[in-house]
Amino acid sequence: MKLISRVEELILLAVLRLGADAYCVNIYEHLNQLSPREWTLGTIYGPLYRLEKNGLLESYLGPSSPERGGKSKRFFRLTNDGLDVLREIRQLQEESWQGISQLLEES
Repeated sequence: MKLISRVEELILLAVLRLGADAYCVNIYEHLNQLSPREWTLGTIYGPLYRLEKNGLLESYLGPSSPERGGKSKRFFRLTNDGLDVLREIRQLQEESWQGISQLLEES
């Protein structure tokens, strides 16, 4: 099993949820809506490219647009390995939490 950080997990989940609209600004906005943490674009770029380097994401350039001065947006999508990692993490979390709610209620 390949373990990733919580930040990387949240970014993978955001990319999965956003689908074809998964580019950095949309990922940033999604994470800021989801989490009480203040995300910056800088905190997203590093993990995005690390996840891509590790084969969990792949990126591609969309069409250029006049609003961006002719520049293209870089979009991200999960690879099969990325989906597998998310499934494994979910399974690990579910197994780790089994019986914990009862212990929390007893405390």
